[in-house]
Amino acid sequence: MYIHESSYIENSNVGKGTNIWHFCHVYNSIIGEHCNIGQNVVIGPNVVIGSGCKIQNNVSVYEGVTLKDDVFCGPSVVFTNVYDPRAYINKRTEIRKTLIKKGATLGANCTIVCGVTIGEYAFVGAGSVVIKDVPDQSLVVGNPARLVRRF
Repeated sequence: MYIHESSYIENSNVGKGTNIWHFCHVYNSIIGEHCNIGQNVVIGPNVVIGSGCKIQNNVSVYEGVTLKDDVFCGPSVVFTNVYDPRAYINKRTEIRKTLIKKGATLGANCTIVCGVTIGEYAFVGAGSVVIKDVPDQSLVVGNPARLVRRF
């Protein structure tokens, strides 16, 4: 396991063989074994990340998001956790769960709107905006993301 000295790991369980690079903040979360967490990643609280995941630079994995084993998050992937946030209204009780299943790939700069499930081995193209569930072994692209093909 490697954790860069510039990163903060608070009240978290980090699995063996996991690398956490520069300027990361992980709090009250579980990260599996043999993951690679890139620069400037924020995880938690109450996030569960499976084993073998790769999270590229500049990703924030918010409360309510679960990544199963072997998920790839490209650079600057965006997760949300409240559907209609407002600065002046506390909506902490309105977090919608988001599930990214085993082996899924989320391309660079895609946005995953809260409350969806991305299926096993599904592929979300770079820059796509996912607003509904993505089936197992499928490719979605665009804004809003639409099914292109099944594998």
